[in-house]
Amino acid sequence: MKSTLLKIVVALLMVLTWQSCRISYKFNGAALDYNVYKTIAVSEFPIRAALVYPPLQQTFENELLDYITRNTRLSTVDGSSDLELSGEITGYTLTPQAVTEDAYASKTRLTISVRVKYTDNRAEGKDIDQTFSAYRDFDSSEMLTDVQDELCQQISEELVDLIFNATLGNW
Repeated sequence: MKSTLLKIVVALLMVLTWQSCRISYKFNGAALDYNVYKTIAVSEFPIRAALVYPPLQQTFENELLDYITRNTRLSTVDGSSDLELSGEITGYTLTPQAVTEDAYASKTRLTISVRVKYTDNRAEGKDIDQTFSAYRDFDSSEMLTDVQDELCQQISEELVDLIFNATLGNW
């Protein structure tokens, strides 16, 4: 009788303990306390690179704002906010990659670099000032003007993912 009663008590304690535990997963990677953080200000990211492709600024900024909107509950505002993202596009470079036996490059790499300043106005020590880079290779037989828009979109998506994970994702 005592062993049955003991088993019931242990089982009851296990059920109560299991019900009080809660595992929480956030599939988008956002690690924000929405009781503290409600707003974010995203500034323009002007191009400060030696080589300039004007549509890149708009492509990057749109991708960043869309990603934040899709993956957080933060309201984007101008001016005073809980979080701030600002920066500049510092690099837009083309470099030859795979060189063939006749000394010509068969691949060219487009690299884009973005310097990001992330300011957390609610908690000290969480600010970030970091440069992120991403690249895509394309066949040298293709004209840059033919593949530039698609490459910039792909690179912007990767950069936004890296930036989000380092700032709002709190990885």
